[in-house]
Amino acid sequence: MKVAVYGQSYSKESTTSALLILLTTLNNNDCEVHIESQFYEAQDDYLNAKPFTELDHSYDMLVSIGGDGTILRAVTFIGHLNIPIVGINTGRLGFLATISPEDIEMAIEQIVKKNYKISERSLLSVATQPENNNLSLANFALNEVAVSRKNTTSMIIIETYLDDEYLTSYWADGLIISTPTGSTGYSLSCGGPVITPKANNFVLTPIAPHNLNARPLVIPDNTEIRLRVDGREDHFLMSLDSRIVTISNETTVHIKKAEFVLNMVELSHESFLGTLRKKLLWGEDKRN
Repeated sequence: MKVAVYGQSYSKESTTSALLILLTTLNNNDCEVHIESQFYEAQDDYLNAKPFTELDHSYDMLVSIGGDGTILRAVTFIGHLNIPIVGINTGRLGFLATISPEDIEMAIEQIVKKNYKISERSLLSVATQPENNNLSLANFALNEVAVSRKNTTSMIIIETYLDDEYLTSYWADGLIISTPTGSTGYSLSCGGPVITPKANNFVLTPIAPHNLNARPLVIPDNTEIRLRVDGREDHFLMSLDSRIVTISNETTVHIKKAEFVLNMVELSHESFLGTLRKKLLWGEDKRN
């Protein structure tokens, strides 16, 4: 089994100790291990692992060590390759990275035995007119695409079309277009709904809208979204998960469902509803 490992090069002590357990377990299970090059250079002990700079179809699995943000960065290495990804949580909340360090040995043994299931996660793809070169290598997002103001405290106006039909112009600090996976992230913090991963939907969630009747809107995921942004500044920010680019107000942004999915590994005892109860403390009431 050929396994890629990704982590942040500035990782903390808990990540380093989790990596040592992971590499030891993978070696004990006769896995061929490759560590992302920058993360590789930050380590003192590789345990027979080799560095990689990009992935190909020869890899069977990618293991992310860190938090949910680390997984979002790891996704850029996978792209359309359909390599399953699993997350070890050394961060905080951990909606995507669900395996705790103390469960690494058990989890890897289950994965080697193929005792797991795959949760297919939809992604968003982005195109701009005129084309923005900063999006040419990674124009997709697992959690959300968000447009927001830049270098100003003033609101921006986000003219929004769905399948070429005008929806509204949001007067707000920004607008989030979220996948079901991202519904428990930035969108949730801004009042958006939780959407289960198998739902074929996206959600539009305004960020601090001035028009108080603006509410999150759930749409089918085959909808094509078109945005034009205006404001007192000549540019605005667009984020694709953790990646941020500066866009001119003269630019039209086109967002739609990506043509590929991300394969998230779920161990046999895991489920999205169980994660909801655990991470959001649903049911933590003495009446239950």
